[in-house]
Amino acid sequence: MKKLSARRRHPLAALVVLIFALVAAGGLYYAFAPAQAAQADSSSQSLEIEQGKRLFAVGCSSCHGLNGQGSSMGPSLVGVGSAAVDFQVGTGRMPAQQPGAQVPRKKNIYSQDEIDQLAAFVASLGPGPATPTKEQYTATETDAVAKGGELFRTNCSQCHNFAGAGGALTQGKYAPSLENVDPKYIYEAMQTGPQNMPSFPESTMPEKQKQEIVAFVRYQANEAPNPGGLSLGSLGPVTEGLFGWIFGLGILIAIAIWVAAHTTKAKKS
Repeated sequence: MKKLSARRRHPLAALVVLIFALVAAGGLYYAFAPAQAAQADSSSQSLEIEQGKRLFAVGCSSCHGLNGQGSSMGPSLVGVGSAAVDFQVGTGRMPAQQPGAQVPRKKNIYSQDEIDQLAAFVASLGPGPATPTKEQYTATETDAVAKGGELFRTNCSQCHNFAGAGGALTQGKYAPSLENVDPKYIYEAMQTGPQNMPSFPESTMPEKQKQEIVAFVRYQANEAPNPGGLSLGSLGPVTEGLFGWIFGLGILIAIAIWVAAHTTKAKKS
């Protein structure tokens, strides 16, 4: 007993007890707090999926089926991922107004929170491309625009035109203009391959290259100079030739008529 009392009176006894208490408290927190946080996150995600399922049943199930399995009116959504939902619904293409060769872009009818809920439900049906963050589709390198231009001309210009102005495809389909398109949607289109566009997964086109293409498209739409003056929509030589025939030839005809009329008057006088 005397030895134990002596140890209790030791100057370091209080410090040892304090360290032991801190270690014990930290161990208890580590054991229980993360589990509670994970449980809260899981509960929040489940609620978002449930809310998305209700929205899906009202606005999407008539074509895609109650469980996204697809039908004769619409394809299966199993495995398309949240990025496809964010793109299609965010750009107003879905829900579609009517069937056709291609669903056009229109004003969307859902808020971003509702789109996120729909995306969470569809993502729960099977793994697929996830909705990108701003860091994923924003390039930071100074030469991103130049590299993106090379990639765009190689992979995209055949359909979207060298300047991203869009173009006609076969059987009533078309490649839409990329002017004033949100960078997130450009990135998601490359992820998911909507409509007639092929998809570019990470194995085919890494994230950095997608960022560079997005940078080029935004530069082309907002900052690129036009050395020739009026761009005429950047649609190429057909538009320029049509402009020449209609306006150039029209002006020449008008001048010829004016000269002929004044020549006739001069002869009569």
